[in-house]
Amino acid sequence: MRISFAESRPAGPHALAIVVSPATIDRSGLEGLPESARALARAAAEANRFDGENGAVVEFFGETDAAHRRLLLVGIGAKSDYERAGAALAAKLLTSGEKSLVVDISAAAGSKPAEAAVSLAFGAVLRSWRHDIYRTKLEAKQRPSLEEIVIIGGGDAATLWADREAVAEGVMFTRTLITEPANILYPESFVERCRPLADLGIKIEVLGRDAMAELGMGALLGVAQGSAREPQLLVMTWDGTNGAEPPIALVGKGVTFDTGGISLKPPAGMEDMKWDMGGAGAVAGTMKALALRKAKAHVIGLCVLVENMPDGNAQRPGDVVTSMSGQTIEVINTDAEGRLVLCDALSWVQKVHAPKTIVDLATLTGAMIVSLGYEYGGMFANDDELAEQLSAAGSAVGDKLWRMPLGDSYDKLIDSPIADMKNVGPREGGSITAAQFIKRFIDDGVRWAHLDIAGMVWASKPGATWDKGATGYGVRLLDRFIADSVEK
Repeated sequence: MRISFAESRPAGPHALAIVVSPATIDRSGLEGLPESARALARAAAEANRFDGENGAVVEFFGETDAAHRRLLLVGIGAKSDYERAGAALAAKLLTSGEKSLVVDISAAAGSKPAEAAVSLAFGAVLRSWRHDIYRTKLEAKQRPSLEEIVIIGGGDAATLWADREAVAEGVMFTRTLITEPANILYPESFVERCRPLADLGIKIEVLGRDAMAELGMGALLGVAQGSAREPQLLVMTWDGTNGAEPPIALVGKGVTFDTGGISLKPPAGMEDMKWDMGGAGAVAGTMKALALRKAKAHVIGLCVLVENMPDGNAQRPGDVVTSMSGQTIEVINTDAEGRLVLCDALSWVQKVHAPKTIVDLATLTGAMIVSLGYEYGGMFANDDELAEQLSAAGSAVGDKLWRMPLGDSYDKLIDSPIADMKNVGPREGGSITAAQFIKRFIDDGVRWAHLDIAGMVWASKPGATWDKGATGYGVRLLDRFIADSVEK
């Protein structure tokens, strides 16, 4: 989707959308239209009971500049939500046959027209994303037609757009990784998808099975041993401080397909388990966004990549493995594999890079969906300030988080009679005991947050800025967290 900004409406064929708020609905930028078009707009708004509400779109046809055009009114609501307005326009026109859309925000933009224009563009770009490469029989009416959006009245929006476009690129990269099927995206090919990030200035390092074995990553390798695919530990480093600041670590669970292993999942819905690498996908997308906007931060993105498969060599329930930290784990359920791969990755990044702050992301537990549904990601943290920073970042961008408890009473539920711990506790509090498991691998003095995003990376119905499928959750959250709490 091409985005540009201008001060006047261009010539040539295009659809025209005018942004309306409840406060400006009577002076909604229609002044530049012929009276016949203004009358149609008023009639269309009345017929649709349109009063500028957030994300509502009214469509009609009329003459402007001696040309017959598709005309739209789009609402931003009382809170001036330009992002949702842009997304609503993109959803409406993406396969409409229109190639060009002009959006006039002049009447409604208020005192910050550039920020309004950029937010509208951002929503439109995100909502326009599709992944059609495997669809060979799309009818013409189903194919995207909208190619460009020109925004009028945004002032110097072009100077702000580069940073926001970088975040959009990161979100879309994450969506692509999560959408790809597991026969296309597996540990080694995930790494190859990320190697071009080196051209943006990101340092790429990869550890394979032999290196992991030498390091003693028995928990991670135990999960991998049932798959023909070799596990990979992908390390991406962006240092926009030229070594002046210590790193912050982002660690993502990347189970590129999760059958459950010997503790096999039910067949119904197992195809969804291609997105069990959503945490790693979010980390990769965040790293791309940070590099594109040249963030003044030192960030290590760690994607721990593995398949969980049930072959004759697969890990069994009851096996005991030794983690890189030296702690031993009784594997009660092979489908609780995410915490096993994360614990060795966390030990490695602390030993090698000594970050003072770590945020891990994982589609870790179905129990989190039971707790919070599909509205919030769960957050566990050992530091109140870090929890507040992440929560504020999530609220600002729409990647919402809800803090969950930690405590000794939960921790004792994963004690094992034959090892240092077991990888699952009882059915009750499953997300909490999973977080308590991960916490045992965090060194003293390290600020740590665990984000259980099982309900957030994939959507069964369209949202404001995404269609059904991969949402890209986590990229905007992490980028804003780093911008507000690390760079500043």
